[in-house]
Amino acid sequence: MPDCSGNYESEIEEGKNKRPVKCKFCSSVILTPSSASFATLQFDLPLIKQTKGDQTSPETENTSLFWAVTSPFIFHNVGFSNTVGNTKYLTCADCEAGPIGYHDIPSQMSYVALTRVSHGEPE
Repeated sequence: MPDCSGNYESEIEEGKNKRPVKCKFCSSVILTPSSASFATLQFDLPLIKQTKGDQTSPETENTSLFWAVTSPFIFHNVGFSNTVGNTKYLTCADCEAGPIGYHDIPSQMSYVALTRVSHGEPE
């Protein structure tokens, strides 16, 4: 599991994100402090950079550490992809990098992968 290599315990306070969650590419704020809950679950998230090939089956990474968000209105600067099955993928609304996570349509929950974002100081 590639997620376990990072030390994310310092980013969690009382089960929530301690600091702002930001885009790794443009530093745009995605989530403000204490707005998302830490969750562990397995999901195959498409890679941000795909090798040229079959566009119908993108390369994926099994991801297991997420910030869980209960409403799309909690986000700052997040875009949602077109629907793929029961999923919409999340991107940075400013630079369009992604997917940084996914939105599960049946549960209406969104999940931001800890490995796809950075954590910064409040501004």
